[in-house]
Amino acid sequence: MAKWIKIAGGVVVVAAIGAGGWAWSSLNTSRSNVADDSVTLAEFTSDDAEAIERGEYVMRMGDCAACHTREDGEFAGGYQIATPFGTLVSSNITPDAETGIGGMTEKDFFNAIRQGIGQHGMLYPAMPYTAYAKFTDEDMHDLWAYMSTVEPISNDIDENGGMPFPFNIRLAMAGWDMLFFDNEGFEPVASESDDWNRGKYIVDGGGHCAACHSPRNALGAEVASAYLQGGNIGDWYAPDLTQNPHVGLGGSSAEDIASYLKTGSDGVAVAAGPMAEAVEHSLQYLTDEDALAVGTYLTALPASDTPAPAAASLGDADTARLADVYEVNCSACHGLQGEGIKGMVPAFAGNHGLLTDPTNMIHVMLKGARAAHSHTAETAAGMPSFAWKMDDEDIAEILTYVRNSWGNAGEAVSAGKVGEMREQLGAREPLSNPGS
Repeated sequence: MAKWIKIAGGVVVVAAIGAGGWAWSSLNTSRSNVADDSVTLAEFTSDDAEAIERGEYVMRMGDCAACHTREDGEFAGGYQIATPFGTLVSSNITPDAETGIGGMTEKDFFNAIRQGIGQHGMLYPAMPYTAYAKFTDEDMHDLWAYMSTVEPISNDIDENGGMPFPFNIRLAMAGWDMLFFDNEGFEPVASESDDWNRGKYIVDGGGHCAACHSPRNALGAEVASAYLQGGNIGDWYAPDLTQNPHVGLGGSSAEDIASYLKTGSDGVAVAAGPMAEAVEHSLQYLTDEDALAVGTYLTALPASDTPAPAAASLGDADTARLADVYEVNCSACHGLQGEGIKGMVPAFAGNHGLLTDPTNMIHVMLKGARAAHSHTAETAAGMPSFAWKMDDEDIAEILTYVRNSWGNAGEAVSAGKVGEMREQLGAREPLSNPGS
């Protein structure tokens, strides 16, 4: 086996070298001559207040803070990103000349954000340059102006120290880019409205929605044929955003979607996990017009062909028993009829998110969840973990009950799936006597 690993690694290296020439000739361009290449970020401070303000908005749209801000300081990096190929660590993007991006010129900055060419080599698509390629020159100029105002922080990051060979060879990304990177800017569709085009620009560009909400192939590239039809992101599942009436946004209005983006709730669902972070760091800062434009675009998407889930078979005795379990453990917040608390606690009745992949429901039961913090609306404190109180079978049963009550019809959740996630998440085992 070791011999084959070495051979495979050699093939990757050769392919990377062969693709390197293509990458530098095809990607090392800002698609324009507007980016300055004479002054580094450490030497530059914009005095254009309006550009700085617009640039901060672009930063919010791109959700830069979510990945690049941790305990070491704002934009100083250090966030660990688990991938099927190893663990990446987000970089320091402050203007520090030694450990940040202070040595970049504006052209270097354009190439990193839009073409995936960083100061240490090719970037991995965990930094969604595949989406940021859609950013206009104007937005990039403004973002550069804003970044010049960020406080420099010295924080040296080993960005791919957790990536094993051969995935730690950055030049290999040149081959990946050859196969999967559409290095094209955003082109408005003349036959569509301005709102539709603005929504698509945000969804496909700064919002990089497909990075989570589209499935990926074995090499980590988005599956274009399943655009926004849902995808796994580590310990969470990003649901279908198409107009699928069973597991997608079918039935949601553009206004519902805009409310969800701005507040973390559409009155039925409440954002949790990575989506709560996206609302907190990024989406709540969208203007009302931009949030509505996103809703306009998403409500115009054709529905995915995912069929309606098959209902689980629960006998009368099990239904009655689980109704009691639900009343004792869940109804105080989620309501006796699954009505929830509008804007604060998710409803179960009429919530399509319950019927899709059960990963999120299991995750929240095992680890709890914090609701999105929005400056535009009051939100709940979140949900506690039930890992200590319920075993795998208990959790599987109550989730199956919820997925098949109040008009819902969803597949049964298996105790085996709960057990796998309990181990994966490192969730505690239940007490032998929770009531003691």
